[in-house]
Amino acid sequence: MEKIIRTGIIGFGLSGRVFHAPFIDVTEGFELSKISTSNPESVKLIGKRYPATAIVPDGKGIIDDPDIDLVIVTSPNTAHFHWAREALLAGKHTVVEKPFTVTVKEADELIEISRRAGKILTVYHNRRITSDTKTVRRLLDSNILGNITDYETHFDRYRPDPRPGGAWREDPLPGSGIFYDLGSHLIDQALYFFGMPQALTADIQTQRPWAKADDYFDVRLQYPAFTATLKASMLKKIPGPTYQLHGKNGSYVKYGLDVQEEKLNNGAIPDTPTWGSEPEAIWGAIDVEYKDLKISGKIESERGDYRLYFSNLRDAIWGKTEIAVKPEEAREVIRIIELSFLSSREKRRIEIPQR
Repeated sequence: MEKIIRTGIIGFGLSGRVFHAPFIDVTEGFELSKISTSNPESVKLIGKRYPATAIVPDGKGIIDDPDIDLVIVTSPNTAHFHWAREALLAGKHTVVEKPFTVTVKEADELIEISRRAGKILTVYHNRRITSDTKTVRRLLDSNILGNITDYETHFDRYRPDPRPGGAWREDPLPGSGIFYDLGSHLIDQALYFFGMPQALTADIQTQRPWAKADDYFDVRLQYPAFTATLKASMLKKIPGPTYQLHGKNGSYVKYGLDVQEEKLNNGAIPDTPTWGSEPEAIWGAIDVEYKDLKISGKIESERGDYRLYFSNLRDAIWGKTEIAVKPEEAREVIRIIELSFLSSREKRRIEIPQR
């Protein structure tokens, strides 16, 4: 039944403010009913941007509201499992910001509860629908590069000094650090493109002398014919390629991040026809020989659009389609994270049992 989906967002940090509230607000079929936060600046901002939205001090005010249909969990990672479990047990459809959970055991429990409750459970792996990922997906589907022989992706930043006031992601807590934060993106993208690898090796480190959580990783996912290399660092003044694919027919290399996050962070409203279009300056370079044609130059990026995540979510809740990001897929991301930490600790290759 196509009834308005009354939505509550738990938390209003970067995730709630940038990646969820603007899209619930503009996507037909949703009502941004409640947001939980006790931060005075966030309360002021919500009042300005979403005057019809109720503000409650914590997630309980959303979970206990019988009128709420959908709960979006954007709390710190350590609380993902708690709030998602409470939401599902209360009979709410539930979106969990990535990473899904801290452990596979937690992910399995949430999946089982959602099955029993008959409610949608999904994870916000939004980088499947960025301009660069959509472009790579199209290239792979076209087979223009031929059989892939090497794949590499980076998510590099340069933050040599502590943030003023600190940040929970840099505290030594379960689910903190760059690997849970950015690694979950890169892992999901690799699994989305290629499925589960046969084995992996990982090097996860803390490089900044003051850091209390990991701030560097180099993870190699071994597939039958190639290796997928996933890298991120907080000490890269010049970032590596967002994507680098080499195949039997040629190569594609892309630098620069999807433009949506920066625009959203600056207060842009995602409601324009050209939303998510990349400037030509950061289109990827391609050089291939395909069906007797030599193709070399820039290839226009697909248009990224996080709205697609929310329109799919709406239609899945309405029973019109399947959910695009299945919780079982998000669970496999957590499995790769756990195995990668094991590989890094024990300094060895880990074979991955195939399901």
